[in-house]
Amino acid sequence: MDEPARIASVSRANTNDASVPSGDQGAIDPVAHVAELGGAARAAAETLAASDTATRDAALHAIAAAIERTAESILAANARDLDQARARGLDAALLDRLELTPARVISMASGLRGVAAQADPVGALSASERQPSGLEIARMRVPLGVIAVIYESRPNVTADAAAICLKSGNAVILRGGSEAVRSNREIASAVAVGLAEAGLPAACVQLVATTDRAAVGALLALDEHIDVVIPRGGKGLVARIAEEARVPVIKHLDGICHVYVDAGADRARALAVAVDAKTYRYGICGSMETLLVHADEAAAFLPPLAKAMDEHGVELRGCVRSREVVAGMREATSTDWDTEYLGPVLAVRVVDDLDAAIAHIARHGSGHTDAILTESLSRARAFVRRVDSSSVLVNAATCFADGAEYGLGAEIGISTNRLHVRGPVGVLGLTCEKYVVTGDYATRGPGA
Repeated sequence: MDEPARIASVSRANTNDASVPSGDQGAIDPVAHVAELGGAARAAAETLAASDTATRDAALHAIAAAIERTAESILAANARDLDQARARGLDAALLDRLELTPARVISMASGLRGVAAQADPVGALSASERQPSGLEIARMRVPLGVIAVIYESRPNVTADAAAICLKSGNAVILRGGSEAVRSNREIASAVAVGLAEAGLPAACVQLVATTDRAAVGALLALDEHIDVVIPRGGKGLVARIAEEARVPVIKHLDGICHVYVDAGADRARALAVAVDAKTYRYGICGSMETLLVHADEAAAFLPPLAKAMDEHGVELRGCVRSREVVAGMREATSTDWDTEYLGPVLAVRVVDDLDAAIAHIARHGSGHTDAILTESLSRARAFVRRVDSSSVLVNAATCFADGAEYGLGAEIGISTNRLHVRGPVGVLGLTCEKYVVTGDYATRGPGA
């Protein structure tokens, strides 16, 4: 069996989920399997790091074309995953993340081509600086090495992670959730075809062939082969990975995103932004979870907001001052300010001023994305300077917190870390720098 066919065959094998058709139940030792993937990924990473931009871009275009050719099979596999997920009682937010539509498949392919169109950071040199010793000091962008991406629900991550890792010269091991196993395998098969067409090793992108949870533990312990772990999923998954991983983790735990309506904001346009921030898609981490409204705007702003949210089926949970303006609004509890709903629920609070809004965000926010709607340049600048989140928006909906919207083509996740990368993680975020030092047969001489 040739290498692309072998990888495609492995990608369809599932050994620990009886609900998924497999001809090889129980045959894979997850620890040994992950170790094998790690060794292959390390070798592939060396090949990728030495590859040129044209080869990696050719792979991305070939994968995009393969996804388009197999769109019908991908959608059929996803329909089976959705049926199984509904039977298991997954909630609406997870179902939304799991679902692939024809438009979302097209978006996956477009994302791959968008990443290919970006400038290649690998090998880029900074301007050199000459030192008194005569040495020329520069910094070069290089891949991180081998990335492990552990994710739930979202099958598009299979394509997005492959795209970003390939462009940045990193090999990647993908471990998706059991709820998306069929979808992930179909997409991984298209990736394998594209890699083969470009002449790159199939091990550049590998999908863990078992849904056994022990495979996650094995990945987290594989520090001899894996350089970085990126989790995408629920708080429990991310917390476990952050606690157990023996390698660095690029993560975010929650997307508790705020929109603050400032005094004097354009009410009609602010209303449109607030509604969009909540209802664009409930299941994304950039969805607004708490609306903060300046006391001077509450009486005029909250009634039309309540009407618009009611039309979308969104439940409002408010503070005392909010409920004085909107009769029938449910009372917010202390836990509502710290909850990522990922559904049609919105917490509402009236605040006295900008300082109070910023204080609320500092206490209850998750460092993901927060926005101000204002006509005041000085207050916009103060909000941007003082709110400590990975994305801070002025007069824009929080749902714009997305790699594609930021011009990254696609993203592998949104990091609330302060090191090594923050915000949507694209191609540049999966590289680091090394020093390149040039001399004229320079010697330092004997020590003092």
